[in-house]
Amino acid sequence: MAHFMSTMEKTLVEGVARLFQNNVWKLHGLLKSIITDRGVQFEVEIIKELNNMLEINTKLLIVYHPQIDR
Repeated sequence: MAHFMSTMEKTLVEGVARLFQNNVWKLHGLLKSIITDRGVQFEVEIIKELNNMLEINTKLLIVYHPQIDR
């Protein structure tokens, strides 16, 4: 299933997270995947902002440590 929402050209992460909360999350819960043309960093920021709005404590883990994993 896909949801398409109109946004302003300069919509910030907070605005996208609010759109997601109001139009997708309330109908379907948390997402299984996200497709965006703005890059992985933007996706991470959306999830962090959404978790903040939902009062979910986010602790990000970096799995790959090239200087340590030898």
